Amino acid sequence: MTFDPTAPLRFGVFLAPFHPDDENPTEQLHRDFGLIEQLETLGYDEAWIGEHHSGGYEIVGSPEVFIAHAAAKTSRIRLGTGVVSLPYHHPLMVADRISQLDHQTRGRVIFGVGPGQLPTDAFMMGIDVSEQRRRMRESIEVMVPLLRGETVTRRTDWFELNDARLQLPPFQHPMVEMAVASSISPSGARAAGSHGLGLLSLAASGPDGFDQLPKHWQVCEEKAAEHDRQVDRSHWRLVAPMHIAESREQAWADMEHGMLRLVRYMERLGGGLPDYGHSTQAALEEWTGKGLVIFGRLTLGTPDDAVATIESFIEKSGGFGTVLLLGHNCASPEATLKSYELISRYVMPAVNRSNANRTASLDWAHANSERFVGAMAGAIGKAIEEHESERVERDGSGTAWTRGVQPSTTE
Repeated sequence: MTFDPTAPLRFGVFLAPFHPDDENPTEQLHRDFGLIEQLETLGYDEAWIGEHHSGGYEIVGSPEVFIAHAAAKTSRIRLGTGVVSLPYHHPLMVADRISQLDHQTRGRVIFGVGPGQLPTDAFMMGIDVSEQRRRMRESIEVMVPLLRGETVTRRTDWFELNDARLQLPPFQHPMVEMAVASSISPSGARAAGSHGLGLLSLAASGPDGFDQLPKHWQVCEEKAAEHDRQVDRSHWRLVAPMHIAESREQAWADMEHGMLRLVRYMERLGGGLPDYGHSTQAALEEWTGKGLVIFGRLTLGTPDDAVATIESFIEKSGGFGTVLLLGHNCASPEATLKSYELISRYVMPAVNRSNANRTASLDWAHANSERFVGAMAGAIGKAIEEHESERVERDGSGTAWTRGVQPSTTE
C-alpha cells in the first residue's frame, strides 16, 4: 500500500493512564470510560489503554478487559492496547483474548504490543529485564501466524506451543491490526518491519526520540524488505504530551492541578526528587524545554502551538498516520476535556486543511464582490421593472414601488 501524504491525519489519545494515588481509583477508572465516550463525540479516531502492574499510578492491569467495557459504551472510536507486555503472558492466551476482542468490537480493536516498560513489573514475575525484548520478538513470531489462522508448533525456554491454533477466525482481514511499541532503541522498529506491522513511537516528542524518527522508519523499511514484507506509514503512530487552553497563561495555570503529583510519581520510581521537582513552574519549564524521561517534551499553550508541534512531526518523520495525545492528567478533568475539545475544534481542521475549500470559496467571493454585488443589484432592478410593467399591463396604473420604497397603503 502506498502512503498518501494528503490523507487526513488521524487523532487519538494514549491513556497509560497516569492516575494520582490520592484519589478514588474506582472513580478514576470510570472517569476514563466516560472520557472515551466524550472523545468519540468530539471526533477522535482512537483511544489506547496501557498495561501495568506496579507503581500505583498506571492502574489498568488488563487493557483487554478495559477495552471490552469501553467498546460496549461506544460505536465508532477504535480501541488499542497500549501495550500488551508480551513477555508477561503465554502467547496463545494473548492471541485468544485479542481474537475474541476483535469479534466483540467488530474490528475496532488495535493490538499494540511491547516488551514491558516498568522494571518493577518484571521483577515481581521473576523476569530478567535484559530478556524482555528477546521474549517480545519470540512472542510476535508465533502471534502473527496464530492471528492469521495458522497452526503453530514452537518451544522456547518460557513457552511451548503444540499444534496450537485459534478457534475463532480473524474478523479483520487478513488479521487484527498490530503495532509494535518503540522508544529510543531500534528494537521496536526492527520487529515491526520484520513482520510488516505498524509502529508506535512512544518517545516521539522527546529530543532523542524526535531526532530518531526518520532513522526508525528507515530501519522499519529495511527490515521489511529483508523479510519480504511491506510497511505502511499510515500505520505509524506518534505519541506526544499536550495541554491546550485558550491562552498560554491559562494552559500553564491549568497544570497547577497535578504537575507536582506527577513529579512525585517520577521521584518514587526513580529513587530521588529531580532538580526541577521543587515547584510547578520549574517542572513545567523542564517538561516544555528539555522534556521529561518517558514523557517526552510537553506542548503547553494554544491550538496554534499544537498545530506547530504536529507539523514539525510531519516534516521530521516524512509522514505518519496518527498522532496520539498522551493522557498525563496533570490538569483537572474539566480542563483536560476542554483541551481535547479545543484540539477537536481548531487543531484537527487546521492540520488536515478541512476548511481549505471553505476559505477558498470565501476568498473567491471577496475577490469578485463588486461584480457579484453589481449583478445582484441589476437583478433586483430588473425584478422591479418587470413587476411595474405587469401592473401597468393589468390595470393601467403603476405603483410607488421603487428600490427601497414600499407602496403607500393609502393609495
